[in-house]
Amino acid sequence: NPGSSEQEQPWELIMDKKHFRLWRRPIPGSHLYQYRVFGSYTDVTPRQFFNVQLDTEYRKKWDSLVIKLDVIERDEATGSEVIHWVTQFPYPMYSRDYVYVRRYSVDEENNLMVLVSRAVEHPGVPEDPEYVRVRTYESHMVIRPHRSFDENGFDYLLTYSDNPQSVIPRSCLSWMVSSGMPDFLEKLHSAALKAKKMELEIRDHLPKGP
Repeated sequence: NPGSSEQEQPWELIMDKKHFRLWRRPIPGSHLYQYRVFGSYTDVTPRQFFNVQLDTEYRKKWDSLVIKLDVIERDEATGSEVIHWVTQFPYPMYSRDYVYVRRYSVDEENNLMVLVSRAVEHPGVPEDPEYVRVRTYESHMVIRPHRSFDENGFDYLLTYSDNPQSVIPRSCLSWMVSSGMPDFLEKLHSAALKAKKMELEIRDHLPKGP
C-alpha cells in the first residue's frame, strides 16, 4: 500500500549479546512492537538448528515452558503444519495458547533455509477458557550457512511480532517479549548442541540429495 513505508519507524537496538543482537520498532496504530534478531553460531550446523526447531516432540523435552505442543494438521505435499502451542506466562498471568500455521523451505541453490509461522483459526482447536488465545503472531526466520547445510556455522535473521492479549503496560509487555525471545534462542541453541552430541534422531526436514 502506497505511503506505508513513510510510516515505518526506525529499528532501535535494545540488546547486544555475544551471539545475537535484538532490535524493535513500534507497529503503527498499536501498542505493540515488531522485533528483529540477528544471530550467529559457529558450533552447530544449519541443518541441526533448522531440524531442532521443527521437531515438536523434542521441544517438549527442552522447553520447560511448553504445556502443550501438538501438530493438528499436516499437508504432506508441502510440509506445512498447523500447530497448537500452549505456553506458560510469568505468574500471575494466564497461560497463552497459539494456533499457527508453519511453513518451511530449503533453497539449495541460494544456500538458504526459511521458516515462517503465523496465527490462524482452526475448527479443530476451539478456545479454552483456561488459556488466553493469542490471535496475532508472526515469525519469519532465514538461516544462511557460512559454508554448507552440514558444516558448523551460520547466521540467522528472525523477525517476529506477537500480541499476547494482555492489559499490562507496553513497557512491561516489551520487557517480556524481548527477554523471552533471547532465552528461547539460547535454549534452542543448547538443544541443537545436545542433539548433535547425542546424535539424537531428529527428523530431517531437508530434501534428500540425488
